[in-house]
Amino acid sequence: MGGVDPLAYFITFRTYATWLHGDDRGAVDRTHNQYGTPVLPPDARWSEYERSMAAPPSELDDRARAVVDRTIQQVCSHNRWVLAALNVRTNHVHAVVSAHVAPDLVMTSLKSWSTRRLREAGLVEPEAKVWSRHGSTRWIWTDRGYSRAVHYTQYEQGDGRVPEFESSPAGG
Repeated sequence: MGGVDPLAYFITFRTYATWLHGDDRGAVDRTHNQYGTPVLPPDARWSEYERSMAAPPSELDDRARAVVDRTIQQVCSHNRWVLAALNVRTNHVHAVVSAHVAPDLVMTSLKSWSTRRLREAGLVEPEAKVWSRHGSTRWIWTDRGYSRAVHYTQYEQGDGRVPEFESSPAGG
């Protein structure tokens, strides 16, 4: 990437329509997405509108999760990216990846290859939406932050909290 690279990226992306705007958990949009700033507040009417406009939510069963897990490992190996941790859940994926390319390229590759393999396996219909638009790409700069992201990805998937681990979402 040029200059000083982060140690890794903490990449998270959700399955389609499993966390919509207006949701009780809050949300981000193009104007509410800066690191450390508040998310959009819950809005029941907006949430209902989003649900009415969206295709059915996409969730990954055990077979689909295995395909996504295997595919992400293969994509990282092929590109010589270091995959330090991976957790494929029913409605989202966490990965800690070291790569000398932009995190958006890493995330896009993981999502597109996973979708392709899910379709090839007959686990996703040809026109079905699998993933939400974009995701989260947090840059990890310290050994402590790296260890924290790996631990969170592997062992802390129960309560939905995303801890701080000395990172930033957009390169700084």
